[in-house]
Amino acid sequence: MALGTATASYELRFDSGRLCLDLLATTHPEERLDSAEPLRAWINGSGLVPPGTPLAAADSSWLVGFRELRAHIGQLVRGEPSRDSRPFDIALTRVNELARAAPPVPRAVWDAGGSLVRALDGPPSCAALLAAIARDAVELLTDPVARASIRQCEGDNCPIVYLDTSRGRRRRWCSSEVCGNRERVARHRRRAALARA
Repeated sequence: MALGTATASYELRFDSGRLCLDLLATTHPEERLDSAEPLRAWINGSGLVPPGTPLAAADSSWLVGFRELRAHIGQLVRGEPSRDSRPFDIALTRVNELARAAPPVPRAVWDAGGSLVRALDGPPSCAALLAAIARDAVELLTDPVARASIRQCEGDNCPIVYLDTSRGRRRRWCSSEVCGNRERVARHRRRAALARA
């Protein structure tokens, strides 16, 4: 499966406002990280690595690590922080452990056109990529302003979590084009049905 096909067929989304929340979005409407190819597409699309970074080492063992981290992040952002919550504490401990690894090492290199672009010092390891995501989660959890901006989409059966950075903090949906449009269509149908009745 080509990279473009994986991205199109899995409709990967990167609109939550945070890297760690974009990882959470890979469960809706179905599991999107079901093989190494969509995982590679997500890693590239998320900006974790510069475009063109080889990810040949990304295999099914990487899927386990990314899914585990995703579950822990979900526990942390959807629950209320509590020292008395054993599940929250377990998730927090694991995210902190993953954040300890060194993230991928960036460097500036010249491209063919004479511009400086970002590249990695070497092929990224799974631990390095997980560390970058875990560090993003730690930053989100420890920033009171960002944490207060976490919202759950109000779309019907939509579990997507995002940062509401809209003016007035009145954003209701993960995507106006997806869940917002569904809500507007449903509202129109309800009004039309009432008018006919």
